[in-house]
Order: sequence, then C-alpha cells, then structure tokens
Amino acid sequence: MPSPVPTPGAPCWIDLMTTDVAGARRFYADLFGWEYETGDDEKYGGYVTATKDGRPVAGMMKKDDSPAGTPDVWSTYLRVDDAAATAKAVEVSGGQVYVPPMDVPGQGHMAIFGDATGAAVGVWQPREMLGYELVAEPGAAAWHELHAKDYDAAVRFYKDVFGWETEVLSDTPEFRYTTMGSGMTAQAGIMDASGYLPENIPSHWLVYFAVEDTDATVKRATAMGAVLQDGPSDSDFGRVAQLADPTGAVFRIIQPVPEQGR
Repeated sequence: MPSPVPTPGAPCWIDLMTTDVAGARRFYADLFGWEYETGDDEKYGGYVTATKDGRPVAGMMKKDDSPAGTPDVWSTYLRVDDAAATAKAVEVSGGQVYVPPMDVPGQGHMAIFGDATGAAVGVWQPREMLGYELVAEPGAAAWHELHAKDYDAAVRFYKDVFGWETEVLSDTPEFRYTTMGSGMTAQAGIMDASGYLPENIPSHWLVYFAVEDTDATVKRATAMGAVLQDGPSDSDFGRVAQLADPTGAVFRIIQPVPEQGR
C-alpha cells in the first residue's frame, strides 16, 4: 500500500484540478470528512490542502488554463530526489514534459510529465512538505493504479525513469498487472488497459480512496451529484466502486478486506 514515508519513485501526493473548488471542497468534506487550509494566493495560487484528522491527505486547485474539453482530474505524484534530472530521464525514455520542474516556495519542487503511454503523472521533490501523512485509512489514498494502453512500454518507463523494482501479479491475456514492490509492500500498480479503454480515453492514473463502507459511500456520493461509473463489486483486496465527482473527476473507493489492509 502507499506509504507516508516518501520512498523514491513511489506515490507521495495527490491533487485535484477542478473547475469548481468551492463545490469540490463541500463534496469531499461531506464524503471523506476533510478539512482545508488555503495557501497564500501570491505564493501558492490559492492552492488548497485537504486534511483528515489534522494530517494532509490531498490538494486542490482551480483549473484555469487547460485546453477546452480537458476534464477535471485527480493526479498522482511520485516522489523524486531531483525533478530536473527526472525530466531529462522522462524525455530519454519516450515521455514528455507537460509542466517543467518548478519551485514551490518553502515546500519543494514539482513537475508534470507524460509517460511513454501518454498518461499524465506528477513528481514531487520534497523539502518542507514531504507528502501525504495519512494512507489507507478512511478518507485517504489507499492505492494508485495506471491503466495503460501500452502495458509493456509503461512497465519499462517506470522502471527506467523511477527505478521501480517490479513484480508481475498476473500475466494472463485477460489480466496483466505489475506492481511497484511486492505483496503488502507494493506501492502502485500498472494494468494492461488495451482491451477495455475506449479509443477516446487515454492511458491514465486512478486514485483509490479507502472507505469504511463502499455501498454507503456510493449512496452518499450519488446523492450529492456524483455519478456511479462501475460497481460496487468485490475484489481480492476489497469492495470497489468507481465514481465521477459532480464536475467529472474520476476516482475509486475501496472498502479494504481487513486482513489485506489495502
């Protein structure tokens, strides 16, 4: 599962680019029990940090300059020691630099890349802000998963650029899946999505949030304007559902199997 201790190459932060920050704040506060702190407009552009039980779990910011038709989206950030060096490695390995490394005053450095399959992924080089401090608890990120149309290219990219040590969870024609790390120490997953993603939907990362009761959370979310896209259904790791929030940002929720803890 994701770890609150930043491990190089592993997920360490998530944030939401949304057309309606005020609406998103209300929705996720009601759904997950989040509280918020808003950064200085001049230094941080009004970036909102969400907390649960006093610990940071996610960020939000207004989507201003995205191309027309770009959906609201949850993003996963991987921890790196050197964002500038990572940018060079991304380009060498067939990726693209969407947002060049930039300084976040007093906090760290961030960048947004496109991986070799076209999926957007962020990186975070920490200083004062190390990343989220609560994981796999209700209302916090529990898992990060790349749905890749070119599975082999994705696995190579994350091994080459981020130094992932991987384990193949499954390699059947119906289900190909590789994890960063193994077993209960796994940090993220890559799934072969070539067989089910429509042509107009690119490769992308999905964030799973832990919940105490998947069915009750779906009921509460849809009553607030979210759309149920898939599930609820049972998996080896828990009961899962996929939702789009009221402005269309997609995420998953999971009620973990107690003995698995993920």
